[in-house]
Order: sequence, then structure tokens, then C-alpha cells
Amino acid sequence: MKDPVTWLIEGLEPDPVHVRTVEIRVFEDGASFEVNGRLRDERPWADGEAKPRNIHDMELRIKVERATLTITAVATIMHAFPHAECPSIEAAFDGLVGLSIARGYTRAVQERFGREAGCSHLEFLARSLGPAVIQAMPSSASRQADAEAVGRVVNGGGWLKNTCHFWAEDGIGMTKLAEGWRPGLGEYPAPSLVELRSRRAAAENDSAAGHDD
Repeated sequence: MKDPVTWLIEGLEPDPVHVRTVEIRVFEDGASFEVNGRLRDERPWADGEAKPRNIHDMELRIKVERATLTITAVATIMHAFPHAECPSIEAAFDGLVGLSIARGYTRAVQERFGREAGCSHLEFLARSLGPAVIQAMPSSASRQADAEAVGRVVNGGGWLKNTCHFWAEDGIGMTKLAEGWRPGLGEYPAPSLVELRSRRAAAENDSAAGHDD
């Protein structure tokens, strides 16, 4: 068997024994976001008759109020599941209503639906929906190419700070924001902080030279 690095280099991945697919879509609905998450587990080698092929196919839909980032509605649908009793847990996930998808969301979901209190697949899906909404907020503002709106979303929410190494409180990401850069607008990936400062200095020099003329 080839080692994983060789697979990546040559693009020769062997046939998988199991495939998990997670898809999350976020839609705008006036003052809310509607989020549709779907998790599928498939055994590609199975014939679907003597041996089951589609092991899990589960949907979790939530509605999130934009102003408060609070979940206001939930719908859970199990399309494919291994045991007849599995759908009995669907109603428990109505308990997502009232939760904020801001800081503390992941822990709150784990406390309410982790282990024997819920379904491990729906709980995983529920934890994934919150970050998707966070990504949708600047995406929504960027679609309007509105730097001011993006700035309000990013700075006003404060949810980027300390979420990863790039967004450390005194890190590069926060410095870029302070210097006027906005995510989702312009080049992608975004230029480095050094490049942004170099461009700004060049623009200021050009402006000064123009005034001298």
C-alpha cells in the first residue's frame, strides 16, 4: 500500500472503506439566517441490499436571529439510520432553541446533547452549524461589497478575537483590522501585513508627490 504522502502527490487515493460527507448551507431570510446541515455516512463497497450502503443520512435545520445570534427554530430529520428507535431522539434537539451561536455554543451543545443525552451524529452536526453562521455574517456583508458593513460585523461582534493563532488578541489579524483591512473584500488569500503596509506607504508617497506637483 502506498503511504498517504504518495497518494497526495500522485493523486492516487485507494477506494475508501467509508465516506462521511457533511454539507452546511446558510441562507439569508430577512432578519434571520436559515441553516441546513446534512450528514451522510456511506459504505461505497456495499451493494445496498444484502449489506446496507447508506448508514446515516440526517438533517438538522436551524433559524438564527441575526441581531442576537440566537437560535429561534429547529427541525430535525433522519432520512437513513441504523435502528428503528433512532428517530425517537429527534425532538430532543428542539432544545437548541434559545441558544446563542456565539461564544460558548459548542460547550452548551455538548452539555445538552453529548453522549447518552442525544445522538452523536446530530450532536456533531449541531456543533458544526454555529461556526458556519459566523462565517456567513461577513460573507453576507461582503456580497454587498460594503466595507463599512463588514467592519461592523467583524469588530462589533468581537467573535474573531482569540479564535485561532491568526486572530490572537495582539496578533496579525487584529492588527490588519485596526489598519483598515476587511475580510472578504479584495484579494484572496489576503496580502500579508507587511505587503499591506508597503502598499499603504507607496500610496501615501504617491499622494504626497502629487501634492508637490
